Amino acid sequence: MKLYIKYMVSLRCKMVVHQELEKLGIKNALVDLGLVEILDDITNEQRKLLKENLLKTGLELLDDKKNILIEKIKNAVTEMIHYSESLPKENFSDYISEKLGYDYTYLANTFSEVKGMTLQHFIIINKVEKVKELLLYDELNLTEISYKLNYSSVAHLSNQFKKITGLSPSFYKQLKQKRLKNLEDL
Repeated sequence: MKLYIKYMVSLRCKMVVHQELEKLGIKNALVDLGLVEILDDITNEQRKLLKENLLKTGLELLDDKKNILIEKIKNAVTEMIHYSESLPKENFSDYISEKLGYDYTYLANTFSEVKGMTLQHFIIINKVEKVKELLLYDELNLTEISYKLNYSSVAHLSNQFKKITGLSPSFYKQLKQKRLKNLEDL
């Protein structure tokens, strides 16, 4: 049996879900981002309690098919950008379509309808968040970051970054360094 969970985007979320399942005596086979595969069926009471307990932790057990699909899309994007060593060389649209087994146009239209933003914009937002993370680690320069995230150029990365954050990547990095310096001076 598969259960789909909204807002489950980190390893900590996976641990919370695993703990909630154990509290209810539910044996699980797999806890992954947004998905739990359970060996046996669960009772309506167990499902109700799980839903209530997850809500208390900020997670949501999904029942609606469209919302489940949206979470699968979001998890595919999150996994692709934030948890893989390198992004796929193929188009994101091909990757997501292949991973979820649906036509990309259907996925994009459903995502836009439910979330009120395009899937492409959601991908860009996630890529910019990854750029921010990489800038803060200070291990890669902007050229290396643009290559790692499959940008066509540093200028393209910088333009998208500025559209989303209102700041250039270099200014963003300077702000972070200033904040750290100010903290050290305290």
